Formats: sequence, structure tokens, C-alpha cells
Amino acid sequence: MQYIISGKNIDVTEGLKEAIYEKIGKLERYFTPETEVHVTLSVEKERQKIEITIPMKGNIIRAEQVSSDMYVSIDLVEEIIERQLRKYKNKIVDKQQSAVGLSKTFVEEEIEDDDEIKIIRSKRFAMKPMFPEEACIQMELLNHDFYVFRNASTDEVNVVYKRKGNTFGLIEPEF
Repeated sequence: MQYIISGKNIDVTEGLKEAIYEKIGKLERYFTPETEVHVTLSVEKERQKIEITIPMKGNIIRAEQVSSDMYVSIDLVEEIIERQLRKYKNKIVDKQQSAVGLSKTFVEEEIEDDDEIKIIRSKRFAMKPMFPEEACIQMELLNHDFYVFRNASTDEVNVVYKRKGNTFGLIEPEF
């Protein structure tokens, strides 16, 4: 794997690099040697955050972890990436997609499918046209984290969602 390590508000010391190589290096068996691993370390107040992004053909494996100690964050993020890789492997095996970027031994390895995705509830509802601001109010009234609606100005299906800091986001699909 090829590491691209950067820091925001933190000096990336040799000790941190070694911890990354040691922990994230455990994932090397899953990837080809050409796979790039983007690691960003950042510090905000008392929060020590690590973000890992691994671009794959058609997908991105991404995880972030925050704690009060960067070494703890590094330990925890490795487990998240490994869990995501197992889900991704199930997906490519189920859909018979290309496994470019993953090692053959990992793809061929048998695993227990404890993270199988199961849809347990399906819901249908009428979508009256509304403006994004109205959709945010409706989302708040329902105490949901997101709300699907038909945008009154574009007549397209949009999604509003809650962000950190009590702000909102809007997703407008492009076709």
C-alpha cells in the first residue's frame, strides 16, 4: 500500500507515522501494493482525529475516528476499515463486480456474513411539493435526521439532512 499522510494543526512525527504503518499496515493483506491510502491527522481543541480514505474502483472506503489521544484514534479506525472491507467484499461477491484494488486471497477467502444488509421495513408516502426551508421544518417536527421531499421550485426529489452544529444540508441529484 502507498501511504499519503498529512496533518492539519499537527506535526506528523515519526512516531505517528510508525503507528499508522503498524496499525493500518495490518490491512495490507486486503489490498494490492498499488493501492493508495490517504491518511489525514488533525487536532481541534481536545479532539484528536484521524481520517482514512482508500479510493477503489467505483467506491471509496472511508473512516474517521476521534478521541482525546491520536494513538487511540489510529487503533480504532483500523477496526472500522476492516469491517467496511468485509462488507465491500460481500457486495462485490454478491454483485459479481470487479475487485480491482483488492488482493485475490482476500476476495477468495470465506467469511461469516454477520453484517448482511437486510431491509426490514419499507415505506411509501405521497410527496407534496415544498421548498427546502419547509422540508427542514417538517423534518424538525418529525424529529428525524433527514427528510425526502419534492422540491417545489425544481420538481425534483431532494433530501434535507441535519449537520453538526444544528445546521442543515440539501441534496439535489443531478441526472
